[in-house]
Amino acid sequence: MATFSRARETWNERYAGAEFLFGEAPNAFVERTAPRVLAAGRSVLCVADGEGRNSVWLAGRGLTVVAFDIADVAVAKARAYAARRGVEVDLRVCDMESFPFETTRVDAVVAIFIQFLAPADRERAFARMMASVRPGGVFLLEGYRPEQIAYGTGGPGVAENLYTREWVERTFAGWEIVAVDAYDAVLSEGRQHAGPSALIDVVARRPG
Repeated sequence: MATFSRARETWNERYAGAEFLFGEAPNAFVERTAPRVLAAGRSVLCVADGEGRNSVWLAGRGLTVVAFDIADVAVAKARAYAARRGVEVDLRVCDMESFPFETTRVDAVVAIFIQFLAPADRERAFARMMASVRPGGVFLLEGYRPEQIAYGTGGPGVAENLYTREWVERTFAGWEIVAVDAYDAVLSEGRQHAGPSALIDVVARRPG
């Protein structure tokens, strides 16, 4: 389901260094949004969370967190990071296809820069992720817009994998779209996301 072959091996190679590929700090959108929509004690699923920068931070705020990533090297680093921060996160090595979204029920899904899915795979994957959100729960999504291609400062470099406002509205049809914000900003998230970037942030709430 990735845009490159040997997905696990590729990501393991990228995460192999001692440094954190996307930095240790949480994603800025998660940091400013989660406190407004998620009270302590709520449950969160972090999709493809890599070395744990978002899941560990959320657990530190008193949330019950499940996170997964395809790269076992990244998950091992995330476990060590959680231990260092003194928090508990249910960290799993898993890919998008095999993660049990259908039997996982959480108050929020957090999906940050998961743009390795081509459109043919993306629709089914998002339907499965959305199904794991309890009624009244939220979906926090951040990704690159197609304008990111010109910046070349991160992302898959494949325009069809990137998000537009129209795609967001179609995907979350039937949900309350609390916020959708398309803007440009300068990112400083490790060496992988650095520099001017074309972003789109989404907060959507499941009815009920």
